[in-house]
Amino acid sequence: MDREAFTTARDAVLADAQIDAYDTAPADYRGTPAPKSPVMAWNEWDPLEEVIVGSLDGATIPSHHLTVIFNLPRAAQPFYRFAAGFRYPKFMKKLAQAELDNFITILAGEGVKVRRPDTVDFSRKYNAPRWSSRGFCVACPRDPYLVIGDEIIESPMCWRSRYFEGDAYRSLFKEYFRNGARWTSAPRPQLTDELYNYDYRVPNLKAGEPMQFTVNEFEPVFDAADFVRCGRDLFVTRSNVTNLMGIEWLRRHLGSGFRVHEIESRCPQPMHIDSSFMPLAPGKVLVNPDYIDVEKLPAVLKKWDVLIAPRPDPVEGFMSKISMCSPWTSINVLAIDEKKIVVDASQPTLIKALKDWGFDPIPAPFLSYGPFGGSFHCATLDVRRRGALKSYF
Repeated sequence: MDREAFTTARDAVLADAQIDAYDTAPADYRGTPAPKSPVMAWNEWDPLEEVIVGSLDGATIPSHHLTVIFNLPRAAQPFYRFAAGFRYPKFMKKLAQAELDNFITILAGEGVKVRRPDTVDFSRKYNAPRWSSRGFCVACPRDPYLVIGDEIIESPMCWRSRYFEGDAYRSLFKEYFRNGARWTSAPRPQLTDELYNYDYRVPNLKAGEPMQFTVNEFEPVFDAADFVRCGRDLFVTRSNVTNLMGIEWLRRHLGSGFRVHEIESRCPQPMHIDSSFMPLAPGKVLVNPDYIDVEKLPAVLKKWDVLIAPRPDPVEGFMSKISMCSPWTSINVLAIDEKKIVVDASQPTLIKALKDWGFDPIPAPFLSYGPFGGSFHCATLDVRRRGALKSYF
């Protein structure tokens, strides 16, 4: 048999084998065209149709580490040092759960489908070859996941206590994948000591000290909450949990169809862009003037309305004193559409400003959620928003 005849015969046998494999494969994986994805979101403001809301089940105070302690307000640090690795007290969970239930009721009342992660016991200790930790919680699904169109992107977070946080979302994501969504994971980080700057100290930026970060460029790491989406443009802050390698990984992964703009933060403990820079609607972005220098915003924003957020109204109570978050989580709002915005009821000055700017704010109490990691934007991952991919610049 000559080479051409041999090749033809071989290809025929391989084709028959592929047909046999196709016939015996599960129907869901026969290469048929994927159905319309249940996951689809391009920005922060299109009408919200489906959302994952965080859970307090299994919540554990994160194990002590510099990436945790140096991202906390100074007044809260002693509590988290002392209680690291223990479950959150029941009274704290009870207070936060009441606010979370009310928030879910608001979303459902607006016609939004609410999904929840599975329960995981985060108090169990786990070991990697060169470190060990206990877990944290799934109060903030915004941190480990970024939805770009029909794709769920798992972020390589630098907190060791969040290494297995994704287990709580597996059943949901497998469901989304089976129904047509794409599901991608950034390179899983090693999180060895080489990644961390153990000589880190919070810089005094007012005294002219240079910016410092708890993580270096040993490997790509980022929290998805350091990014916000405006169609073909994303904005990001380098922070104590997001390094330049992490930003570059996402830029290359998304490719030439998207632009990733870095915004410099003036926060001495930067972590998560959504308490500094929060797009609310096409052409409108809410900015924290303490952390963002408006004069240094990317040039593409020159034609946008930059809404300077009012200073946070003072709040009282034990839960606010041990919050993991700065007072500027006041702007950590969730847009249900281009007008309706869920905002903390403790912030009447911001609520009035939003009304003056033409929005329809929906006040809801949420201060007790702060000790678990965030506010409304942090506590959610928008799975589907009704809208198409556009360029807004």
